[in-house]
Amino acid sequence: MKPATMAAQLGSPLLLLLVWVVAGVVSLFGGMINAEVGCLIPESGGQYAYFRQMYNNFFAYLFGWACFIVINTASISGIAFVFADYLQYFIKLPRFSQSVEHSIPFVIPFIGKFYLLENVGVKAIATLIIIVLTWINIKSLKAGGAVQVFFSILKVAALIFLIGAIFFSGSGTLLNLRQDSSTFDHSLWKIIPAFIAATTGALAAYDGWNNLGFVSGEIKNPQKNIPRGLILGLITCIIIYALTNEAYLYMLPVDTMKNSSLVASDALYKVMGVAGGGFVALMVVLSTAGATNGNLFTSSRVIYAMGEERIFFAFTGKVSSKYNTPASALLLQCVWAVILVFIGSFDMLMDMFVFISWIFYAFAAYGIFILRKKMPDAHRPYKLKGYPYLPIIFIFFSMLYVVITLYNDINNYMVGKSPIINSVFGLALTAMGIPLYWYFKKKPVSNEVILQD
Repeated sequence: MKPATMAAQLGSPLLLLLVWVVAGVVSLFGGMINAEVGCLIPESGGQYAYFRQMYNNFFAYLFGWACFIVINTASISGIAFVFADYLQYFIKLPRFSQSVEHSIPFVIPFIGKFYLLENVGVKAIATLIIIVLTWINIKSLKAGGAVQVFFSILKVAALIFLIGAIFFSGSGTLLNLRQDSSTFDHSLWKIIPAFIAATTGALAAYDGWNNLGFVSGEIKNPQKNIPRGLILGLITCIIIYALTNEAYLYMLPVDTMKNSSLVASDALYKVMGVAGGGFVALMVVLSTAGATNGNLFTSSRVIYAMGEERIFFAFTGKVSSKYNTPASALLLQCVWAVILVFIGSFDMLMDMFVFISWIFYAFAAYGIFILRKKMPDAHRPYKLKGYPYLPIIFIFFSMLYVVITLYNDINNYMVGKSPIINSVFGLALTAMGIPLYWYFKKKPVSNEVILQD
């Protein structure tokens, strides 16, 4: 979904490739930082548990709340949008006319307008996949994990097939890989904000490297498998994503790519016709189902950890006696993810979750300095190479990304390019958790809540 938007933002094939490489390398730095911390604190809850050790209970809670209200649920909803959108390659989904879609906007002052009736067919299917996968994860931990392994293998195989089929077809041209758009602006002051805006798409694609920490307490031999999973996984993603982007460009000039609604299908259609486009659409549907499942599986553990510690709704900290899964946490996550589907769009959800994520990623990177000082003699099965330079680079990039994204969002809203200030909406949702923290802190602990199966 994002390559078309990124092509429109940048207008340069070389800058597009650079975005994927830079975002991948910075994400790799984040993964390496996370690997040291994850091996030092191998607890379920990931960064929630890390922030408690780095800072304090309040900051850990605020991150956990942000995960629930924005980061994880918006990611789940956004990926479910892609699933539903590519399903339209096979099934025409119903949609109201534009006049009806925009007839009853839901307005939040200083944030923007939300159109709940927009793209209603896609939203209905996105809702359905979230509900079905939540049910699978409630029923069985093993089933959720098995679904994830299956989809992971399938989507890597599909991308490798797509790359090979396109490049070996000889149907494209290498000139596309370096020829700029006819509207490309060479001004540095235009390129920098455009580069950062396009980086959001790449960071969204790489995101997930922090999710492994959410289930570290359930991973065998975490000291070995956490760094191996993070580093090898991210290196694989960098190579595959960069090659996939180049394959799209090989078939579609940047001016064509930026106007494509289904880039992957359009690219392979030129090689294999209708069958090729349909194959890719099917692979995207399966891939995004797997990505939605992966986020559901890991993200609910943060809600569960907060509920267990009584700084969130107590029922979310209970494990189902029948299925031995965090069923209540999964259900609450499902409900809010569905609400986000209906108030959002793919771009709004993805931009919002990436923006809020990288604020906390910056704090997580700074936290490695705190832990080195607090726990200088602690055994570190994996120790970050390049300390302190890699965390400093990571923090600088995060701050630059957050500031320029905020500027871009406000500017786009002011000039009418966007109906919503995505980053400000994410900040507002996150800030809502502050009064709730004091409510949960002051609330007396009641008798144990028995989860009804």
